[in-house]
Amino acid sequence: MSITADLIRGHTDTIILAKLMECDSYGYEINKAVYKASNQMYELKEATLYTAFKRLEDAGCISSYWGDQSTGARRKYYTITELGKKTYQQKINEWLEAKRLLDTLLHTD
Repeated sequence: MSITADLIRGHTDTIILAKLMECDSYGYEINKAVYKASNQMYELKEATLYTAFKRLEDAGCISSYWGDQSTGARRKYYTITELGKKTYQQKINEWLEAKRLLDTLLHTD
């Protein structure tokens, strides 16, 4: 079973922030990590990923820098900011509240 984009929509930013909480990273590496962590059930589309990066950077949740080119292609790395860490925690709390509500409404608790 694969997870549809509709089910995940609205959580893309939080997923990216979660990966950046672990370490600085670049787009392709984040996409691979999400795919692996989801047991190959979910993969971010490239357009979705880079649109989210722009949105998060414009909001001050992440910043970017160019990596060292000596190891191959020059990559744009992203790092989470203090505001991004606060936003991540807020989104996690919102998710937990929504999960509790859905568990109650769907009688899954």
